[in-house]
Amino acid sequence: MLASLVPKPFRRPGWVYEEKYDGYRILAYKEGAKVTLRSRNDHDRTATFAGVARAVGQLQDRTLLLDGEVVAFDSKGVSRFQLLQRGDVVQSFAVFDCLYRKGRDLRSEPLLHRRRELEAAIEDPPMPLFLARRLANNGLSAYRTAKLKGLEGVVDKDCDSPYVEGRSKRWLKVKVHQQEEFVIGGLTAPRGSREHIGSLLLGAFRGKDLYFVGKVGTGFSRETLTALAKAFRPLIRESSPFVNPPRGTDLTWLEPRLVAQIAFEEWTANRKLRQPVFLGLRDDKRPSECVLPEGL
Repeated sequence: MLASLVPKPFRRPGWVYEEKYDGYRILAYKEGAKVTLRSRNDHDRTATFAGVARAVGQLQDRTLLLDGEVVAFDSKGVSRFQLLQRGDVVQSFAVFDCLYRKGRDLRSEPLLHRRRELEAAIEDPPMPLFLARRLANNGLSAYRTAKLKGLEGVVDKDCDSPYVEGRSKRWLKVKVHQQEEFVIGGLTAPRGSREHIGSLLLGAFRGKDLYFVGKVGTGFSRETLTALAKAFRPLIRESSPFVNPPRGTDLTWLEPRLVAQIAFEEWTANRKLRQPVFLGLRDDKRPSECVLPEGL
């Protein structure tokens, strides 16, 4: 179940407001002693997040299906996607839903009931599991708290909502910091001491058309540039994948198959990203999920 993005916070009776995490969405399946972690595009992440899998395996219920986000926190307690990319930090599992427990499918039950089942299932949870943090009961206050703490945003949920696969209007999200996923459709040549890549050419879909939305040239380590250059080699193509390609003589076009997580200040009036920063690649999201926001 995915939350729909809304432009501003709100207050609504019968809704709850949770911290929005910046990590990898994971479904955790427990069947006896066996635990499997699956990403939202059904990749097996059990070995990748082995510590999380071990912790789920320690829970008492024989059968469980938990929904949550694998995250890594900085020194201020804020989840950062780029920390997960490093692989040398503690990984935690913020659990916010329980879809199956003790032989019962809970997806048709309201969120309020599923949360009670979740709290019973992971009572006194082993590290690194924890319950997703609820903020203030007022969505406006929750947003102010998220902004004060430097969180990515707030997820707003209807307490009566069943769990339904796909994008929902009964789960909504309000972002404090602008972060989105964009398709990589090309690159520019490096300059000066930079190796392999100058900037990445980013795009987002509207229907079947991929629109160029800007270049990102910051946020890369030398190791990241080397890894990206290797990943790009088999994707090089002759023509632009964009319907509105940028101009230039130092451009290399790529098949639009890789997705990048990008932080940015805002959208400009001509539908471009202001001050984008590269945070990492996402292998848990499809290029087709990178779409232009409504109204742009």
